Amino acid sequence: MLYNFQKHYLQFSDLTLAEYEHLIKRAHIIKRKFKNYEPYHPLLDRTLVMVFEKSSTRTRLSFEAGMHQLGGTAIYLNTRDSQLGRGEPIEDAAQVMSRMSDVIMVRTFGHEIIERFAAYSRVPVINGLTNEHHPCQVLADVFTFIEHRGSIQGKTVTWIGDANNMLYSWLQAAEVFGFHVNVSTPKGYDIDFKLVSSGHSHFTQFDNPADACDGAHLVTTDVWTSMGFEEENAVRKKAFANWNVDAEKMSRAAADALFMHCLPAHRGEEVAAEVIDGPQSVVWDEAENRLHVQKALLEYLVKGKVEE
Repeated sequence: MLYNFQKHYLQFSDLTLAEYEHLIKRAHIIKRKFKNYEPYHPLLDRTLVMVFEKSSTRTRLSFEAGMHQLGGTAIYLNTRDSQLGRGEPIEDAAQVMSRMSDVIMVRTFGHEIIERFAAYSRVPVINGLTNEHHPCQVLADVFTFIEHRGSIQGKTVTWIGDANNMLYSWLQAAEVFGFHVNVSTPKGYDIDFKLVSSGHSHFTQFDNPADACDGAHLVTTDVWTSMGFEEENAVRKKAFANWNVDAEKMSRAAADALFMHCLPAHRGEEVAAEVIDGPQSVVWDEAENRLHVQKALLEYLVKGKVEE
């Protein structure tokens, strides 16, 4: 049976600006409670199932710790330990898991997998990462920018590197929040316009990555080789040689520009050590904020709009 009444979070465009403003407000409150050691258990007796087809550090830790901190329980499943790895249909797995839990997070390969899963789930489904989208990470990044610099509306974000799931989520975020993305990708690793909304006017493409940094308020990048593309590693290293964020490129950004990276990072490849470990880098706040924004997201998807 198809279930169309649940609110899922499969890509960044699934929520409105008003919903994001609520999530950011709640994330601030929930983070403050966390820092002040105030117990907050709105999801007492609720269960999150986490389904991993791709390996993870930050996604598992932030969702599992977050659900426990909200008073609930998190159950970890991977394809090696479950029937999904033995060919059980995704639709069947979704129906069973959603009858035994209150919310499900899926980290998988093709985006169509999570869409099929969500279509047969009786409870909200959250995208913990697919090949095409990584909305939870970009939500944390937007929250981190707002935390450090205020509103992101009208600002410029520079993306240097592969046209990957992070970029497509950034492009969706730009439409929601009203900022601009300067994009520089190596030839052959360009934007797939099937993954960009028609009429999108919030980004500009640059052949030269240094030019893309001019006046930027945030410069961000990702590893040269994303999960699932490891066999291309040697070829990518050669193609991406100039698509690294170094001090020279950061010097062309705004004086108070921030640097972000979703991690894990390879110093000396996509980012210089002097940048990621330097004063403009907020990568550790960014990583921590996955915890806080996802707690706000879990609260919203399970309980609806909470006001206090």
